[in-house]
Amino acid sequence: MFEFQFPYGFILLPLPVLVFWFTTKFKETGDAVKVPFLSKIGALTDKEPRKGDTVITKTWFEKLMFLLCWCLLIIGLARPVLFQEPIIWQNSGRDLLLIVDLSGSMEAVDFRTPDGTLISRLDAVKQVVEEFVDRRASDRIGLAVFGDAAFPQVPFTLDHTVLKELLAEVQPGMAGPKTMIGDAIGLGLKMFEGSESENKVAILLTDGNDTGSKMPVDKAASIAAGNNVIIHTIAMGDPESVGETALDLEKLDNIAALTGGKSFLALDTAQLENVYTALDALEPEKVETVSYTPLKPLFLYFVYAMITSVIILLIVMLVPKSKRSRS
Repeated sequence: MFEFQFPYGFILLPLPVLVFWFTTKFKETGDAVKVPFLSKIGALTDKEPRKGDTVITKTWFEKLMFLLCWCLLIIGLARPVLFQEPIIWQNSGRDLLLIVDLSGSMEAVDFRTPDGTLISRLDAVKQVVEEFVDRRASDRIGLAVFGDAAFPQVPFTLDHTVLKELLAEVQPGMAGPKTMIGDAIGLGLKMFEGSESENKVAILLTDGNDTGSKMPVDKAASIAAGNNVIIHTIAMGDPESVGETALDLEKLDNIAALTGGKSFLALDTAQLENVYTALDALEPEKVETVSYTPLKPLFLYFVYAMITSVIILLIVMLVPKSKRSRS
């Protein structure tokens, strides 16, 4: 698509015609006598007649070249541009944080796959989360792990390959045997501090209850709610277990309720997959599409053409006057 950025420049186009039309041509008058016997007078006075002043006339070619130069100059001043193919790219519409429990109980081999094989809780999480990440191509995803303390494993990124590689390397107990849920939420909030996304979602997965976080779980959830961070909670393992490995379903329900999220329970791999499928529906992939149409300026082409025309005109005007003049 072709467009002029300053079309009002064409107002100057008829200026040469107006100048020619309204300005008076230069004329110089003087006394003169016209006689039919000029040669005889010259002989008697011993003077030879000479030609009158030479008047240079402009050819039609010169006039057309002048108009062409003027038109090219005005077109250049009007800033012609050519719209090129639009460039479209997609920005992440959501920052999604995975908060994974790495307490010692996550190595318990009690999760059954669809083919009946028993795998550890953490292996089940890795398997399902990798599939979940593959479905979130446009979301920036981060990873945090916790045990005795909480640690950022992967900052928010669109490089999901690296995320899955680092997730595959985590092992049960590597963050300590305890379950510091409140501290894990606090770490998640710090990771969200640098986020510019308006959609901030965390998925907290644990198989136990909080065992002495420095930040109380309810307070952490309230702060998350105040910062518009939605937390979905997933409890996995045996709900009948007791002691430090007991699931505090009520606490996880409260975290989700305070932040506007949902609470889930997964007892095997199939249920865990269903949970992440439900999360896909609750938090659909969000994409912000941005388009930009680059403009290619064309005025230089017209300026170059004008300069070329001026050079041609000057060459023509340098032709010997005797070949294009009258007396």
